[in-house]
Amino acid sequence: MTPEKFDEHLMARIDKTTSVLKSKAGEYASGNERFHNFIRAAEILGTTRQKALVGMMVKHIVSVFDIVEQSAYGLFPKDEVIEEKIGDSINYLILLEAMIKEDKLECEKLKVNALKAR
Repeated sequence: MTPEKFDEHLMARIDKTTSVLKSKAGEYASGNERFHNFIRAAEILGTTRQKALVGMMVKHIVSVFDIVEQSAYGLFPKDEVIEEKIGDSINYLILLEAMIKEDKLECEKLKVNALKAR
């Protein structure tokens, strides 16, 4: 793949990722809480929201592994399927990264407040 062709691919992926994450926010978020579905899933499963997200992400990772295994035999799904499954995996990782960073910031705030309270 030429550098130019890769750049086209990269920009298309970034555009699609942005579009999907913004459109799904209305479907899966609730009010101001972007991670609503993961919070609810965590409550139902008795786990953390990060583990709930990873549990949901596994389905997409399995699909990616299946694509990789099948492609070794020259069997390739339609481009739309490849883009969807890899895109879903990318989106879950972006959500997970944001969630972890939010939790880290909250933890740091709690530590600062605890020190102030002494």
